[in-house]
Amino acid sequence: MANSAEAIVFAALKSLVPNSDGTFRVYPDVAPAGVARPYITYQAVGGPSPNYLNNTVDLQNARMQVNVWADSRSVANSIMQAAIAALAGPAIKATTIGAPVSTYEADTKLYGSREDFSIWFYP
Repeated sequence: MANSAEAIVFAALKSLVPNSDGTFRVYPDVAPAGVARPYITYQAVGGPSPNYLNNTVDLQNARMQVNVWADSRSVANSIMQAAIAALAGPAIKATTIGAPVSTYEADTKLYGSREDFSIWFYP
């Protein structure tokens, strides 16, 4: 498996928003200006820090926020449900933290869906 929460999220979500040239519309933090829609952004937003008596940390946790942006509410919701299935499925076993949050950005006229996941991984 990947060695960071960011790499795990990217690998799990890239097939949900592919480009015809073999690249994917999944970006850390923010998407590039003018990118095709829909797209996904993700970022680490904390998480518990495991502590061990012998100072060895084999397992780490990250709270990862995933945002889906689309031209319609239904597309944003559909991709978010696929993202939840990909991250919470048996390969990664991420835990959702709450339910997805819907949003609308008036400036860009984009519909969004946001969800936080707790992901445990070996660095």
